[in-house]
Amino acid sequence: MSTAERMMGRLTARRGEKVLGLLAAAGVIATAVLGLWVTPPDADEGNVFRIIYVHVPSAWLAYLSFFIVFAASVAYLATKRIRWDRLAAASAEVGVLFIGLTLVLGSIWAKPTWGIWWTWDPRLTTTAVLFLIYVGYLAVRRLPDSPAKRARWSAAIGIVAFVDVPIVHLSVTWWRSQHQAPALLHVAPRMAASMAAGLLVGVAAFTLLYAYLVTFRLRVGRLEDRAISEALSPRLEPRSAPVEPPPTPPAPKEVSARG
Repeated sequence: MSTAERMMGRLTARRGEKVLGLLAAAGVIATAVLGLWVTPPDADEGNVFRIIYVHVPSAWLAYLSFFIVFAASVAYLATKRIRWDRLAAASAEVGVLFIGLTLVLGSIWAKPTWGIWWTWDPRLTTTAVLFLIYVGYLAVRRLPDSPAKRARWSAAIGIVAFVDVPIVHLSVTWWRSQHQAPALLHVAPRMAASMAAGLLVGVAAFTLLYAYLVTFRLRVGRLEDRAISEALSPRLEPRSAPVEPPPTPPAPKEVSARG
């Protein structure tokens, strides 16, 4: 068993899942405190800028989720171990959640800053395409087919779909875009110390939240697989042992009249 598999086994145990849940909750609370009360408002955008402490971590964790799908898909094709297929499926579901949250938060941020909810900006368009690609990936995983064949097709799609992730990230530099440059690489170094700290804490908190959601989904996936295998291969009831007839009682002895 590889080091990655042993680490995944420890994290997906019930104790590891509880620890991740507590750390994720603490991180989200710390992000909320820093983002809403500790950090100052932006000089240009005011308080609406505070949405960055959730929007940027959501986008980065979507990238991470889809990278894990890519890596787990490669591992499955190389080893044919079902645990990697389960990891790819769980990470894709969480990634779709994060990329959907990114689009919603981006639209909320765009309204007061750009004056519109949506525009066909290169960053927004490629992000929407990324969302649809992985929704399609999850749809393929629901097709009624043999588990091995479905896992192979899903792994192939998970590898090819990851090509859109660097396109999304670099779209603001490849094409003219209203969207700002990547925040962690370009904006964070020029932020106030408290604002940069709030952004980094948000990324760490969402990373822990991602790990918790994936471990929880992996446990649910194992239970689903067990239920399906039991439904397809019902156990036969054990045959009852044949009942032996009771022994025949001995005939009574005849008593002589003479006594």
